[in-house]
Amino acid sequence: MNATTDALDAARAALELFHDVAVDDDGALSFRHGDVPCAVQGMELAEGLTVLSLTCVVAWDLPGDVATFVAERAGQGMFGTLGVIKTGQGTDVTLRYAFPADGLKPEPLSTLLMLVVSTASQVRTELLAL
Repeated sequence: MNATTDALDAARAALELFHDVAVDDDGALSFRHGDVPCAVQGMELAEGLTVLSLTCVVAWDLPGDVATFVAERAGQGMFGTLGVIKTGQGTDVTLRYAFPADGLKPEPLSTLLMLVVSTASQVRTELLAL
């Protein structure tokens, strides 16, 4: 076992308290929080510094310009960075959060992950109501 595998195993145990989790061939985790698809990847940036990166696709193919809403909403959150991606079909919005994961146990890790994915779901609800 290595630090990245250990961190992803802890994240999987944390997420499985609330969600069905799939493990991809590369070890990444994927799950859905309501209508928000999410993925967790792990990497060891340096010895003793393992990082988990959580990405949630908040909304996709939105019509119009949502950049102002996203910029204003981004200032209200503590857990994650909102991103706007223009595509040929509209605008996609993501929420990303990366954090050091060495030694985190599943219970506190689940609290941290649920704060992020709950924010993603809340932002999705707000965006779809525009």
